Amino acid sequence: MTQRFIMTAFGKDRPGIAADVTEILFEHGCKLEDTSMTLLAGEFTLILLFTAGSADVAAPLSKACRRLELEKNISAFLRPLEPQEAKPTNGFFTRSLHVEGLDHSGIVYKISRFLSLKGVNIVDLRSSVKPSPESGTAMYVMDIRVQIPEGTAIALLEEGLSEVADDLNVDIALSAN
Repeated sequence: MTQRFIMTAFGKDRPGIAADVTEILFEHGCKLEDTSMTLLAGEFTLILLFTAGSADVAAPLSKACRRLELEKNISAFLRPLEPQEAKPTNGFFTRSLHVEGLDHSGIVYKISRFLSLKGVNIVDLRSSVKPSPESGTAMYVMDIRVQIPEGTAIALLEEGLSEVADDLNVDIALSAN
């Protein structure tokens, strides 16, 4: 019986981090399913979803993660997942949110809290701080892919997002994917 895991790992950016981390999965017969890897503040970060032949691989993989820390200065954490249940493909629709405004604390928190209260699920969130081309002022830019429950009144959702945008002094645009 197969077992699914999620691993997160990060270390000071250098050539070979992705190879070092995925090598331990390969050595233990694991198969990558989904990955997200990116550079954040000089740290290369990896999020990996993978399948192993059995749950028995958890202990050797955990040991290999500790070895990564000691030998390669890469922090890696492993978590087994519960057996996957079939997810319904209906009952929601997908949209994108684009957020832009002056950088300040609370933007992700307040928008994600609003979405949560409306039953909207975040499936992907990407954000960055970039200098404004005109003034060099720090601008926060965020793109979010969300699942909205069927039957949600989009006009009311947009009205609520507009209130959140006003509170945060940012622009929020909801669009079809």
